[in-house]
Amino acid sequence: MTPRDASDANDNANGNRWSDLDRPPLNEASLRRALVRGDGLWRDVEVVQRTGSTNSDLVARATEGKAEEGAVLVAEEQNAGRGRLDRQWTAPARSGLFFSVLLKPTQVPVERWGWLPLLTGVAVATGLSRAVGVDTALKWPNDILVIVGEEERKTGGILAERAGTDAVVIGIGINVTLREDELPVPGAGSLALAGAVSTDRDTVLRAVLRSLEQWYERWRGVGGDPAASGLQETYAAGCATLGRSVRAELPGGRSITGEAVAVDGDGRLVIATEEGVQEPVGAGDVVHLRAV
Repeated sequence: MTPRDASDANDNANGNRWSDLDRPPLNEASLRRALVRGDGLWRDVEVVQRTGSTNSDLVARATEGKAEEGAVLVAEEQNAGRGRLDRQWTAPARSGLFFSVLLKPTQVPVERWGWLPLLTGVAVATGLSRAVGVDTALKWPNDILVIVGEEERKTGGILAERAGTDAVVIGIGINVTLREDELPVPGAGSLALAGAVSTDRDTVLRAVLRSLEQWYERWRGVGGDPAASGLQETYAAGCATLGRSVRAELPGGRSITGEAVAVDGDGRLVIATEEGVQEPVGAGDVVHLRAV
């Protein structure tokens, strides 16, 4: 493999742990040929070697009027990647897919934009199942789960951020070839550890972006209606949170414990508490509790 730039060459020469000849770089030209079409959603695919956060970069471009809907920004390595609740997302270079997309769903009422992270979760899970043959599940609202051994682990996450008044930037991180000794936390996983039939990142990225395009156009075409688009039903069918005992840790320090029974029309998780109350949760951190 030819290093992408001088810093890559230095990394290889110095034996830097972030360099790995088994993790080839993405092929930007090939990705553009496969994804950018005159009548399609994706207008540009840019691959950068390193950045702090693809979400931050794309939000800034959109706010400054320097990016249009359908822009895709991919980083081979992020050093300030963010998840929900300002959690850090770190991984060795080229071990995963770290990318953001710019969407402008102006035909959809703003109150339905909250479905975009859930829509992205459905699209990612569908794309991964098609491309690498791994069974996936969704943890409300934005985690992608796989089975490693007999354990449920997180292999991906989604972060949606507003960019001005008419745009949303959606960041997606997927652990592809992370090895057991590289996992940042015990509950993390990767496609490789889950037995993926392929870990070719070009193939995975194409599959995910094509799936996202299909779901987004379907949802946007019916004004963001989650029922008419099939999104609400599909999300519920693939959601590992439903039917389980959970604890929702809410903003302000309050928490709710009960059974997750539904995802409502606003994309909120409905939790049935022991007091017999069904409480919808629109934001917070949900923990799957072990059965006792």
